[in-house]
Amino acid sequence: MKITDYAEIGITTNFSFLRGGSQPQDYVHEASEHRLPVIGIADRNTLAGVVRAYSELANPDVKHKPRLLIGARLVFTDGTPDILVYPRDRAAYGRLCQLLSQGKLRAEKGECLLTLADLLDFSEGQLLVLTLPHRFESVQALKVLDRLKRSRADGVWLAASLLYRGDDTRRLSRLYRIAATARVPLLATNEVLYHHPARRPLQDVLTCILEKTTIHAVGKKLQANAERHMKPGYEMARLFRDLPEAIEETMRFADRITFTLDELKYQYPDEPVPPGKTAQEHLTDLTNAGIRHYFPGGIDEKLQATIDKELRLIEKLGYAHYFLTVHDIVQYARSQNILCQGRGSAANSAVCYMLGITSVNPAETDVLFERFISEERLEPPDIDVDFEHSRREEVMQYVYRRYGRHRAAIVATVIHYRPRSAIRDVGKALGLTEDVTAALADTVWGSWGTGVSDTQIRQAGFDPQNGMIRRAVELATELIEFPRHLSQHVGGYVLTQDSLDTYVPIGNAAMADRTFIEWDKDDIDALKMMKVDVLALGMLTCIRKCFDLIADHKGARYQLSDIKAESKDSGPVFDMLCRGESLGVFQVESRAQMNMLPRLKPRTFYDLVIEVAIVRPGPIQGNMVHPYLKRRQMKPEEIEYPYPKGGNKNELKDVLRKTLGVPLFQEQAMRIAMAAADFTSAEANGLRRAMATFRNVGTMPKFEDRMVGRMIARGYDPKFAQSCFDQIKGFGSYGFPESHASAFAQLVYVSSWIKHYHPDAFCCGLLNSQPMGFYAPAQIVGDARSNNVDVREIDVSHSFGQNTLEETSGPRDHCAVRLGFRQIDGFDVYDPDEEELEKSKPAESRGRKKPREDYWDQRIVAARARKPFTSLEDFARETKLPKRALILLADADAFRSLGLDRREALWTVRRLPDDVPLPLFESAAAREQPDEAAQPLPLMPLPEQVVADYQTIRLSLKGHPMQFLRTMFAREDVVACNDVSHANDKRRVRCAGVVLVRQRPGSSKGVVFMTLEDETGIANIVVWPKVMETFRKEVMGSRLIEVHGTIQSSPDQVVHLVAERLIDRSHDLMSLANDALSGKPILPDGADVIDPLPEELPARDGSPAHKMHHPRNVRILPRSRDFH
Repeated sequence: MKITDYAEIGITTNFSFLRGGSQPQDYVHEASEHRLPVIGIADRNTLAGVVRAYSELANPDVKHKPRLLIGARLVFTDGTPDILVYPRDRAAYGRLCQLLSQGKLRAEKGECLLTLADLLDFSEGQLLVLTLPHRFESVQALKVLDRLKRSRADGVWLAASLLYRGDDTRRLSRLYRIAATARVPLLATNEVLYHHPARRPLQDVLTCILEKTTIHAVGKKLQANAERHMKPGYEMARLFRDLPEAIEETMRFADRITFTLDELKYQYPDEPVPPGKTAQEHLTDLTNAGIRHYFPGGIDEKLQATIDKELRLIEKLGYAHYFLTVHDIVQYARSQNILCQGRGSAANSAVCYMLGITSVNPAETDVLFERFISEERLEPPDIDVDFEHSRREEVMQYVYRRYGRHRAAIVATVIHYRPRSAIRDVGKALGLTEDVTAALADTVWGSWGTGVSDTQIRQAGFDPQNGMIRRAVELATELIEFPRHLSQHVGGYVLTQDSLDTYVPIGNAAMADRTFIEWDKDDIDALKMMKVDVLALGMLTCIRKCFDLIADHKGARYQLSDIKAESKDSGPVFDMLCRGESLGVFQVESRAQMNMLPRLKPRTFYDLVIEVAIVRPGPIQGNMVHPYLKRRQMKPEEIEYPYPKGGNKNELKDVLRKTLGVPLFQEQAMRIAMAAADFTSAEANGLRRAMATFRNVGTMPKFEDRMVGRMIARGYDPKFAQSCFDQIKGFGSYGFPESHASAFAQLVYVSSWIKHYHPDAFCCGLLNSQPMGFYAPAQIVGDARSNNVDVREIDVSHSFGQNTLEETSGPRDHCAVRLGFRQIDGFDVYDPDEEELEKSKPAESRGRKKPREDYWDQRIVAARARKPFTSLEDFARETKLPKRALILLADADAFRSLGLDRREALWTVRRLPDDVPLPLFESAAAREQPDEAAQPLPLMPLPEQVVADYQTIRLSLKGHPMQFLRTMFAREDVVACNDVSHANDKRRVRCAGVVLVRQRPGSSKGVVFMTLEDETGIANIVVWPKVMETFRKEVMGSRLIEVHGTIQSSPDQVVHLVAERLIDRSHDLMSLANDALSGKPILPDGADVIDPLPEELPARDGSPAHKMHHPRNVRILPRSRDFH
């Protein structure tokens, strides 16, 4: 036997969450370095990490490829020591998955409850290795080994390790005697926790995080040394020189296992088809029916040829059942009046359009079916369908009912450590105070990044050379990208013909009535398993609610397909967009999109397709935006298309004609690679995979020399060649194909059309669909009022749970928006969509929610229908609402129709009994309540009224907080936001406003964009990276901010204020609230609460600090919406 013939069994990866210190891929590379012939992963009650190790074996950098054994470490609830389980063959693997599924489905999410008896029931074909803790009872070990030997397992072993704990020889001697007594072989293992000894410090930190303690208090729970790393075979042979048979046994153990993940032969479920028809024939019939529906006059030969080509390829690859599944799900949604629309690469399919899955008309766009399905790449199709986010759960429950929970489950999403969470957890483990870890974490923007720089450490107030701070940052950087736990995917389902739990373990999700598998979408892609994406889109919910409001109040009924950009009434809609008036409009409401609209000046549907795609990393990083805008001003005959010197001038004209010679889309990048760089289909597919998602950014460089070099060699301008690939690299960060942009452009136009022609319904629908989009309710309402929509206060005599439309004295097509009780934080409101969801749930899960009539808003509506309210006391008596509800209504100033303002209503509510008495004792309670003489209360000043509105309903119809600070700011030469918008280029100004939105797009190279608001409008702020580093705390933490800078105005009248200095003025907002409302805030769990500010804030001019007086100051304004 060669000294390298050793199999490392029982490896723990970081998918044994907080127990393993290395990624599965790390072990593959380390085994290759050590030339280990076999490694066996066995994570704690899971198979979550095995596909990553399996996939890494295909990495060409792995020169020596070890054989991978698939197993799990079973941890029991009945005191049985841990047992490593390795299935011998495919059937045994299925039983292991079923065993793990059984343990997970009887437990809460993330847990697995198993006993030894459970293992024995599924032991057939398994290889079982008993592992004993450092201190163990020999009698118990012998009993467990005896039960295992009497099972149907294919073999039983006892694990032995030598970890330099001081008692290794004595412990090994005990293990040897137990094995001899039980007549089972000893199996050498190093109980591996990390791939390299340098990971030991991180392993210690993980242990502290797991145990919820610090490195100073964890004690003997840490490993004694750094020995539990992957060792080469010769070192293991030296350790076990007195027991060489334990080393030899590892290879005998491995030789008994034949199973690999290659044996998982996935079969998509058969869909029911009409008698006498095959699935392909039924799909063809449905496609032809779609042709007759969408094209009653027939289709041209080119489109028919495209459809025939797609159907032939679908038949050849055996995907007919998959298309039928998606068609069935979409038809179910539409039968329930749930809006839905396909997107992504599926929009490249004419068949998908004819089936009603997508909305991109193949007669009006160039579909690239090969991007969706390709015979060369043999990858399963992936159809994404968006459903209304408030009713998507109904569709998901339909999928469970349709296929059964044994054949359908949601794909997992791996929740990783990001910089903020890594810093917080490592800091706690090292014993840093919460203030220190919070200060460090708060310097990180968003969820992505690679760590914390020395500059950020200094800005947090710490010395980067401090040993403890430096160690915390280093360990946190190591921890980034480690898995924290598994969660459910946003909507990707895996469906199987036979039992899914023989492929992968299934567990309970945190949400009721949902189950999900342990593998994520990359895992199932690697195993060629197909998924159906049932996704949620808030704008579809908004559009459906708008359609319902229009139908109920204006008598017109619409569907998505009824509203087309080519219609006669589209002119005013495009005029609105050209002015950049797109607040609330799907996909084009961001600061960058609002600025682009006046420059692009969209007039057609395809212009919207480009608008959606152009403000993206690909075109921006490829420097394609300005050339495209410039060419829009040129005549068609003036536009030149790139071509190779001395070559065919029309080589790329067909590819780039629609985008005026400038590549903007993924499909164009692929076509350029094939036409201009002579990429083969295989090379183009590799390029497509590399730019498919931002996670594959690291795979892009290897294509650069190939593509750019070939294009230059063929005579293309080097700048054009490089810009093409720079664009592709941008797609590597965030891809956006034309088909996807086309699908979204349809919703851009529909939402724009509603906003222009029915601004009342648009405002109401947006409010009833919150949270979604860039802007908070205050900005949505403000935008509606600027478009002459009458928005009315919440009032107990007029409001309903949801925001509603009310008739006005004006034209019939104009309604007023009545704010609903849902705008009050913490108010118990019935959601009408919940009723439909309840019907869709399994029978055993129904009835978990309280009856409709018990919701507070329903009590008000029901009582109001019986008779009008005459007083607050009468209201309380008729509705029988708890006192908390009455306080919330009074806080929200909802009793005006009863003659009470906010302060009077709060005073009256406090006089009421704490609990509504039973009818029998109601009159007695009334007699016992002493009469108080009416006391005149001082009027509540308007600033306090506005602040109180924001504290309770997140908006105010009475005013804007900034208007009460205007005099002060004017004395300081601080101008209003509207003045910034009309200022001359290069003028230096000071501006202040409430922070609405912060953005740092991936394509901005560190530039931060802020949107400020005051009573006059909004101002766009640009913060360059150097300024951001200097004023990071102010940029990230301010609610009200003052900006000093220089105006930058473009010829298209797009104005920015380029920041040079930023000052946190949040304390000025707080000063408005000192006397607004008394008492502690009453907010529900999960309310959108602003983080409390420090008790004292330094004044900007060095004067004494501003003292915070009011306990509700934390709720002056809603939190800004930050994007990155």
